[in-house]
Amino acid sequence: MRLPSLRLCSVLVLLLAFVIAPSRAQQRIEIDASAPTTAFPHFWEQMFGSGRAILSLRESYRNDLRAVKQVTDFRYVRFHAILHDEVGVYNEDEHGNPVYNFAYVDQIYDGLLANGVRPVVEISFMPKKLAFNPDALHPFWYKPNVSPPKSYEKWDGLITALARNLVERYGIDEVSQWYFEVWNEPNIDFWGGIPRQRSYFELYDHTARALKSVSPRLRVGGPATAAAQWVDAFLKHTTDNNVPVDFVSSHGYADDTVENMFSPSDNVPADLSMEQRVCRAITKVRNQMKAAGKPNMPLFWTEWNVPGHDESRDTTYVGPSLANTIRQCDGGLVDMMSFWTFSDVFEEGGPGPRPFIGQFGPRAEFGINKPSYYGFALLHQLGDKRIANASPNILVTKSADGSLVIATWNLVDPAPASLSQAHSENITLAIRNAPPAARATIQRVDNEHGNVLPKYAAMGKPTYPTPAQVEQLNRETALPPPEETHLNNGQLTLTLEPNALVLVKLSPR
Repeated sequence: MRLPSLRLCSVLVLLLAFVIAPSRAQQRIEIDASAPTTAFPHFWEQMFGSGRAILSLRESYRNDLRAVKQVTDFRYVRFHAILHDEVGVYNEDEHGNPVYNFAYVDQIYDGLLANGVRPVVEISFMPKKLAFNPDALHPFWYKPNVSPPKSYEKWDGLITALARNLVERYGIDEVSQWYFEVWNEPNIDFWGGIPRQRSYFELYDHTARALKSVSPRLRVGGPATAAAQWVDAFLKHTTDNNVPVDFVSSHGYADDTVENMFSPSDNVPADLSMEQRVCRAITKVRNQMKAAGKPNMPLFWTEWNVPGHDESRDTTYVGPSLANTIRQCDGGLVDMMSFWTFSDVFEEGGPGPRPFIGQFGPRAEFGINKPSYYGFALLHQLGDKRIANASPNILVTKSADGSLVIATWNLVDPAPASLSQAHSENITLAIRNAPPAARATIQRVDNEHGNVLPKYAAMGKPTYPTPAQVEQLNRETALPPPEETHLNNGQLTLTLEPNALVLVKLSPR
């Protein structure tokens, strides 16, 4: 959860500069299409984050969910505040007895399931009537309460009643495929317990045991910490106290600092680049799990995103940065990564004042597709088996039908100083043992393909685009049919603008 900056104009100026950027010397990448493969599960697109629970009742949210599912087929969504007072879950009568109301909870989950998506149920935040400190409000616009409960007996009763309601409504066979994550980032200001870690562990213990009392098939985990913290202590605590845990979750953003994500014992360079931080943090946590005797327990990275300075999350930069993260995190390090978020229908800082303020999602306010939307669409087409390649800017995969599917990119740091020195790259793919008489196609996301920012500028940057304007922007940026091409003596040469993402597919005829 990071609030973006507001300088769209500077990004547009730098994008225009790409057009006249000179080319560097040609790069040659050798690929053997018959080389051994390893499993390549699409861990980066199985789960997305999305603001808070009540937003899911909006049609704009559900439209964005359907649009992103169409290009990623994601299976899980995670959001905050299912217990927030605006959802109306908890109250007390005049005698202090709990009163539960799951009407909105059921509508929220009905809407997800109707669209083919299951929840990762983040158990948060504290209902005011149950809070030890009713005034412990986080500064987010919707003011979640971050207090511990005033009574763990009443907290246990709420969690038990919530779980029973879900099982009765949807059936244990369905709900056992969900995940229940206890709280959000308790190591920072989203948790007001004192001392933080010990009081969070108490909350986790009660929550996990209450869920398991309803059914041992319910899956619970944590600690859902910011900046890859507390996992070693959390696993030691749950082991020492025989507390149920079915998965580990944590967070780490590319623009989290090295000091926040790592300790000196992690032997991470102080100048570790933003592009390397997420996967290094995941590696750290996976190693902690191995040391705790949990090497095969699922690890979910339930919040992450690419660096966000200078509105880079609205630009073509996201696709190459995403691809580069996939390349680094592949190999069984993480089971699911939850890109924060799938939509800019998002109100941590209040309603968005206009589209394109550097928010997190692939869809901007009003349902406008960003370049990252099309970047996810290209990467979704990668196969489910990977061929290793030493190049830092390529993913080589195979599909079940025998197609060779290659993603390559020209990643440039979005900081203005780096962009001003950016060059196009000429890349030659030298492919041995390609499918016989292969049909070759190319798709791109770059300045001219899938990039809405110039179209929006040409439209006059309307603050509140009309449905007709949104339809026009999405129509004009929709990716065209794949471009037919062919190999020349087993080679294919591509020119990639700065922060271009290209998908090459060689399909058997």
